[in-house]
Order: sequence, then C-alpha cells, then structure tokens
Amino acid sequence: MYDIYNLACDVTQCGIKVFDYFLGYRLPEYICGRGFINRLPQMLKDKGAGKVLVVTEKALIDLGTAKKMLGPMDEAGIEYALFTDVEQNPTSDNVEAGFRAFTDNACKSVVALGGGAPMDCAKAICAKAAHPRMSTRQLHGILRVHKRVPLLFAIPTTSGTGSETTLASVITDSKTRRKASINDPVLIPKYAVLDPELTLTMPPGLTATTGMDALCHAVEAYTNHFYNTKVENIMAVRAVKLIYDNLYKAYQDGSDIDARENMQIAALYAGRAFTRGCVGYVHAVGHTLGGLYGVPHGKAMAILLPHVMRAFGPAVHKRLAELADACGITGSSDAEKAENFIEWIEDMKRKMNIPEKLDMIKDEDTDQIIKWAMREANPLYPTPVLWKYNDLKAFIDSVRE
Repeated sequence: MYDIYNLACDVTQCGIKVFDYFLGYRLPEYICGRGFINRLPQMLKDKGAGKVLVVTEKALIDLGTAKKMLGPMDEAGIEYALFTDVEQNPTSDNVEAGFRAFTDNACKSVVALGGGAPMDCAKAICAKAAHPRMSTRQLHGILRVHKRVPLLFAIPTTSGTGSETTLASVITDSKTRRKASINDPVLIPKYAVLDPELTLTMPPGLTATTGMDALCHAVEAYTNHFYNTKVENIMAVRAVKLIYDNLYKAYQDGSDIDARENMQIAALYAGRAFTRGCVGYVHAVGHTLGGLYGVPHGKAMAILLPHVMRAFGPAVHKRLAELADACGITGSSDAEKAENFIEWIEDMKRKMNIPEKLDMIKDEDTDQIIKWAMREANPLYPTPVLWKYNDLKAFIDSVRE
C-alpha cells in the first residue's frame, strides 16, 4: 500500500538522484597486472606520499602476503609505520587506535593492504585525520567528511569488497555494536594497485564468500537502477559475467591466475557500480549480523542474496533476466530467467559450502536488527520494493534455520 512513508522515501531518493550529478564519482587511478605490487614504491615516491601508515591484518603478515609489498618498500627506502590492529569487522576502537598510530608516527599518507576490513579502517582513519576532534560515530552518515583527506593507496588482497573504488567505510561502533557507514567521495582511494598474485593465498572459503560479496554488489546495484547512469549498468553487467565465468574456477583452483585476475576486475567493476547505484536489503540486514554476531561480511551477503531477490518477486524479474541473458542463462520468460539466475546463485552456494540460511539470530535481537536495517536502507537505498517493519520481520523469519 502506497502511503506517506513511501512518498517520503520517493521524494528523498529523487533529491539524491539530482544531487548525485554534482558529486563527481570516479575510479581511483590504478595499475593492474601480475607482479605490479613491485611498482608501488615508485608510485609512492612519484605521488609525494612521504611517510605512510600501512593498515593491514595480522593474518597477511603471517601468510607472507604483506612481505610482497613491504619488501619492495624496504628496498626502496620508503618510510612507513605498520598498523595491524584491525578486526574482521573493523570497530571504532580500531579506527581510533589507527589514527593515533598515524599521528604519533607523523605519517602523511595511508596504504591499505587487504580485504574490506583494512580498507574500511584505513578510510575511516583518513576521515579522522580530516576531523581529529570528531568521533568515528559522528562521522557516520553522508558527506560528514567533506574535507581533504590524506593520500590513500588501496592494495586489495581479496576479490570482493571493491572497497578500492568505493566512497564507503563500514565501521562497527564498539559500544553499541551497530555497523554503519561513513559515506563521502573524498574517501574513494586516490590510487590502487590490482595485483592478482596477492590473491593467490586466499583459501577456498574466503575466495567463495568474497566473490559472492562482489556478486551481491553488482546484483543489488543493477536491480536498484534508479540512481544508475549507463556507466553503473554496464559495470554491473560486466561484473556479473566475470563472476559467472571465473568465481568457481578460482574456488576450485586457487592457483588459476587468470581466474584470480578476472575476479579482481569484477570486484572493481561491482564496487564502482554500487558506489552510485547503492546496495539494498542484503547489505542492510547483513551489516547487522556482522555488528551483532561478528558474521563475516561476505558470508552474510552470500546467504542473504538469493532470498532477498526471490522475495522481491516480479519487481526484479526484468533486471535479473537481463543479467541471466549476459551469462547465457536461458528461460522462456523474464520470470523464468530470473528464477534460473537465482537458482544459479543457490547452486554456487551449495558447491562452495556456503550455508543456505541463517543460524545465529537470537529472538531477542530481531527487533534491533529490523530497526537498524530500516535506518540504513530507508530512504537512502532505491530498492525495487520498499520494506517496512513487518516486511523485514517476515523476511528474517523466513531465512532463519
């Protein structure tokens, strides 16, 4: 039923769509290729990076992945400080500690090495550097930074978040456990290095969930479509096709460098698509699971994606059918193609050992999950169907084990 709430959301989204044309969406300046991490030191020198804060994860130090970047930096005499206190779902405490490391070591720029966690933390550190007196919670929202930030270099070691090309930094408040975004175009990394050799150490499970995260970005952006220009539509379709052709290959054989390279490009395209096109209820609900229960982001996205698309019903049949066409998935009608596309996602999940439904939600948390999801999604996300409290409750009940 269309009511004043729907009208308010529609009016807000129309305003955002007009405002979008003045925001200056862009891709980072990036180099892409095997072994290109060795070019980072010269890039840092050429761009006047000065002393850098390297934000990464302890796991990448232990795996030896970080050494592939830090070794050439050492050889080139690049000064840096290392910050590794980043949780799987980065928190406001992580950001505050990282900002102290940035200032205490008199750093001038930031290098983020890793997946979404180090990149989101690095972006928030840059936001704090622009507004040192503001808390991370105060920076949550849209255009709260709006000020020049330190040079940010993004080096992805996973193929999923696309954070190297997005304006968002998703941070969990350490006190409330609410997961929310800092959104501002100034947080799009200025430079990026996409080296598929850095993704070779990803285990199959991480390959699967990060790849499904990229798929979620592309599918949600394409089915939202209200904010999209031709650029976002093209990038979303290209990302889906690359994932269709390469994700399971990378999962089966982690040494398949061609599949790894294509997945990096897919994540980049998908990230650019949703930077303007936005995500939807998959992310709005999924973020609450990360904040409350520490569920890895990609796993939450993978579980929720087909359920949300199926729940949208006819509102997404045409757009999903177009994605099915791009992948060569057939059907006698848009509805059948859409269903076959969703079934492909579910089949991929089964083959990659991703659970079908959620098993962590506690009854006492359902109300909080719904309120946080609504606060994130409505009215910002131009979802194909607007869900209110009862809609979200019915959906969550349907996907719980």
